Amino acid sequence: MQTAHPQQWLIYCRPGFERDCVEETQAKPVEVIENSGYVALEGKPRLAYAQLAFARQLISLYGEIEELPERDRLTPLLSVIPDSPQQFGALYLEVPDTNEGKTLSGFTRRFQPLLETKLREASRLLDDPNLPRLHIFFPDKKRALIGSSDPRNSANSLNGIHRVSMSHEAPSRSYLKLAEAFEVFLDKSEQALYLKPGMTAVDLGAAPGGWTWQLAQRGLKVTAVDNGPLKGAAASHPAIKHLRQDGFRYRPQKPVDWLVCDMVEQPQRVSELMIEWFIGGFTQRAIFNLKLPMKKRVAALHGALDGIRAALNAKGIRYNLETKQLYHDREEVTVFLSKSKR
Repeated sequence: MQTAHPQQWLIYCRPGFERDCVEETQAKPVEVIENSGYVALEGKPRLAYAQLAFARQLISLYGEIEELPERDRLTPLLSVIPDSPQQFGALYLEVPDTNEGKTLSGFTRRFQPLLETKLREASRLLDDPNLPRLHIFFPDKKRALIGSSDPRNSANSLNGIHRVSMSHEAPSRSYLKLAEAFEVFLDKSEQALYLKPGMTAVDLGAAPGGWTWQLAQRGLKVTAVDNGPLKGAAASHPAIKHLRQDGFRYRPQKPVDWLVCDMVEQPQRVSELMIEWFIGGFTQRAIFNLKLPMKKRVAALHGALDGIRAALNAKGIRYNLETKQLYHDREEVTVFLSKSKR
């Protein structure tokens, strides 16, 4: 058994983005395996989950077991859980988000109730969302990394993945991206406040209509802007108005509550479009995707976001800016920009 340094971190990410995780944290890599879906880092006493675009989950590492016995896994795992914090609000047994990792999911499901029982008997596991969560991560059946996440500085879902269900009427699977974005960036009270039926939205580059359909399902009146056609139920929905226009040139006659955009364009060009909309007062809130290049992803992302910050700061506009690579994203990240700090 090898005890981890107190300032070590375990971060989950989309497989293939491990190096980007390391780069944006500026921490020292301890374990980085390409396409593994996780990294171990050290050297940063504090990391802010909300400021990490590529991190699905942020876990403070306590220790590691390199050779789990096949017959008795409970004893060594219980021995490596530190005395402090004394109690946890949840227990997450997790595996990498890879094909190899998924083969371990049956093992974790069977093992979870056994470990939960032991922790509850010792009064170390309570149903309290304010307490740290205990994470045990299995890169494989013989190895376990043990740590905890702060509910105020992490994702609240297993593996850091907010799972959403697909509407059978949605014109495309991109519907899932916006559905997940609302869950990640807005809590339930904010969704009720900012996504009220009758509010207005513009979807730039809307075709075939996945994001437009997600907005319409939430009761918003949507102007879908794209020279291409909308498909399926989005083509005839009464709350959707389709304009065959260039998304970069369109501006609404009146300000709208929401702007969404999932166009395949250079990150810099999309960020400049968002700047024009916010400085022009055309919207209060936006969710948009930035398609990243294969190389220098972090530099491209920071360049686009820094441009937005500089432009809005120069105009004295108060704003909130958050970025995450969502589970349903691919070579892209999703950005939430709102005109007033929450």
